[in-house]
Amino acid sequence: MEKKIILKAENLMKTYNGGGTFVNAVNRVNLPFYERDFTAIVGPSGSGKSTLLHLLGGIDNPSGGDVWVYPQSESEKRPVNLYALSRSKLAKYRGQNFGFVFQNYALLPVLTAWENVMAPSIYNNTPFDEDYALRLFSRLGLSDRIHHLPSELSGGEQQRVAVIRAMISRPRILFADEPTGNLDKKNGEELLKLLFEMRDEHNITVIMVTHDPDAAEMADRVVHMQDGEVVQVV
Repeated sequence: MEKKIILKAENLMKTYNGGGTFVNAVNRVNLPFYERDFTAIVGPSGSGKSTLLHLLGGIDNPSGGDVWVYPQSESEKRPVNLYALSRSKLAKYRGQNFGFVFQNYALLPVLTAWENVMAPSIYNNTPFDEDYALRLFSRLGLSDRIHHLPSELSGGEQQRVAVIRAMISRPRILFADEPTGNLDKKNGEELLKLLFEMRDEHNITVIMVTHDPDAAEMADRVVHMQDGEVVQVV
């Protein structure tokens, strides 16, 4: 069966002006992503991996090009061009369709782990599934840390809370920036196993930036970047 495209970058660019010198952090990337695929984006530091991820997820403005998100069924509307949406509509669309795991966790310091996981539902005015949240906390070994503030959690625990927050809405696409970067080998493997299980259970598409060759090897597809360009897809 032919794979169905869920997301596509067309001539996507991000250019920075560094003191009169222009740097193409992402340089004319044309790349489709397919439903239920687990894609790893790899490359050396400064190759544009995280910038590409942020552009694909609609959280950074491109210098040129488009990002298209395709509907779930033939009866739905045409593909959505993320950067043709107003800022408010883009924010709402992200909240309804995407989940994000950031490299720096991005947890709110004054909220407990539980409250951080609840925050997207409150912000997006969507139902919060308490039973599902409790199951995720249990699966990631955090049942006894629910009422702790981020400052009371280790880096690995904060990362796992960030993953739960990203997955609580059962997004169509999960964007993950180095999700195992602050985890030991055992917890990193457990987290990747969970991501694959969630992909299979809820038809989530996962797009992950990683430096971990073992994590990349588990992916369905690996996108190699260098100097802002996609140089190989395997």
